[in-house]
Amino acid sequence: MATPAKKTAQRQGFKTGEHIIYPSHGVGYITAIEEQTVAGFALELLVIEFEQEKMTLRVPVAKIASVGMRKLSDAATVKKSLEVITGKPRVKRTMWSRRAQEYEGKINSGDLIAIAEVVRDLFRSENQPEQSYSERQLYEAALDRMAREIAAVQKTPDTEAVRQIEGILAKAPSRIAKAASSDGQEEAAA
Repeated sequence: MATPAKKTAQRQGFKTGEHIIYPSHGVGYITAIEEQTVAGFALELLVIEFEQEKMTLRVPVAKIASVGMRKLSDAATVKKSLEVITGKPRVKRTMWSRRAQEYEGKINSGDLIAIAEVVRDLFRSENQPEQSYSERQLYEAALDRMAREIAAVQKTPDTEAVRQIEGILAKAPSRIAKAASSDGQEEAAA
């Protein structure tokens, strides 16, 4: 039987009413700390809601560290992640299935910098070739995770964070130089 949440709801630095990062699901909100008896053992559980997925997760307090749950990134980490996406995309010359696994691992790591690397590497501007369906799916997943964490840190809507990220990507110096050189090549060919 579940007993009501405790009034002094704070465990291992996490407390009710705060946003957290759960690596495989992204930004969640701790709504309560409950005690439940499971198979004769009393367990303390953090009740975490993921609004976007319409999902509630109950995480045993003892498992917080092993699942990789963490607090939201600080402003300096957000700034660094936004700097990462201005860099030159790094695309390894390995099979797509292997790269896709690496990207998926970075997205589910919960590490904002690693997620920013995926966004940087998979972003395509209008003048670049089309993406495959799976590339687009991974890009959207990484963009969504990154935007939701930045929005939670900056206390802005998710859509504003997406606009901010895509604006930075479009203005990245490495992309502008590449667009200018490809335009010059087209004119020379004509």
